[in-house]
Amino acid sequence: MKRLIFVSMAAASVIYAGGYQIPESSLNAIALSAANVANAHGADAAYYNPANMIWMDDVNTLSADLTMILLTEIDYEGSFRGDGVNHTINSEEETFAMPTLHYVSPKIGNVRLGLSMLSPGGLSKRWESQPGKSISDEFSLTAIELNPSIAFALGDKVSLAFGLRVIYSEGVVKSASTASRDMTGDSLNYGYNLALSYRPTSALKMAVTYRSNIDLKEEGDATLYFPDNGDYSGDVVYKGDATVTVPIPAKLGMAVAYTFPTETTVELTVDRTYWSSYKTLDFDYVGSIGVLTPVFDDPIAKDYEDVYAFRLGITQELDQWTLMAGYVHDESPIPEATLGFELPDSDGDAYSLGVRYDIDEAWNVGIAGLYSKKDSRDVSNDTIDGTFTNAAVYMVSAGVEYKF
Repeated sequence: MKRLIFVSMAAASVIYAGGYQIPESSLNAIALSAANVANAHGADAAYYNPANMIWMDDVNTLSADLTMILLTEIDYEGSFRGDGVNHTINSEEETFAMPTLHYVSPKIGNVRLGLSMLSPGGLSKRWESQPGKSISDEFSLTAIELNPSIAFALGDKVSLAFGLRVIYSEGVVKSASTASRDMTGDSLNYGYNLALSYRPTSALKMAVTYRSNIDLKEEGDATLYFPDNGDYSGDVVYKGDATVTVPIPAKLGMAVAYTFPTETTVELTVDRTYWSSYKTLDFDYVGSIGVLTPVFDDPIAKDYEDVYAFRLGITQELDQWTLMAGYVHDESPIPEATLGFELPDSDGDAYSLGVRYDIDEAWNVGIAGLYSKKDSRDVSNDTIDGTFTNAAVYMVSAGVEYKF
């Protein structure tokens, strides 16, 4: 049965990209901080720049990666809803495993086909004590994207690609206070992506990519309790159907890469994510929720802002070895007025390294790591007046690629 997810999935996150994105969804992307668009040439080109599939070796290329993610504790010190108390609390440390799969076909006439399976976004945020538990006792989301694509050659220097995005998501939210909420649910939604590659010379590569906005309409059940002591055992005020719609925002990417005679490739990628589509979080219930309407039914202002991410990737080819390094600066889309415990996001920087080794002409293996550190953030709004510190993410990925 479909059930509701209080998707501050559009408000809670894996916390290393602005908002709740996961831009690094392959070993190469982790090694290069997702600056692998203009120069994408492995199986993960099917996702990061499917137009580049046209320029790849005329064989089947398949890659499989497994990434481990560690979210550190986030500390908060300050007051809550004007209570005048100096709270010192922290969220829980959490770990996750994220598999990804990418495939590029050989040439079929004038086209190439691609397929990617990955997680485009996700969240998990649990606070160990009040007042954090009143907003986020548990927020978690699993989102899986299946992205088939097709690429066409438009002459010797230009290629174009189209793709279909199919995203399935499921999650849970629990908030525990004088009134409590317990919700879970899932959703299936669709979008598209476009890519254009231009290679004026053998050394210079340029690309533009676009991923459409996808509105996730979450449908399911909600149970609301009042009064409650935080263990979801109070009087049931409402138990039934509920819906909410939140966006996966559109993203425009622009990238340029240049390969020097030393076989060193430097790529600069700039992403523009259109978070301004996320204005409010508004739940609809089939029946009345009575006295809990101001708590759980009134629209919640979000007013996110469009933001940039600036990415730099360096790739060095050395016989059987490929060395990679990356850096990214992310901007947070969340204004101070609407930031809360469910996603204490801020601007941040990430650094990454990776290596691949060619076993033979068919097989290569690799490992990569990324460290993301979020800035401390002072916040003063209607809900909180304090400082969030120590947010960080560690990622380690291992994978294999096979050509046949």
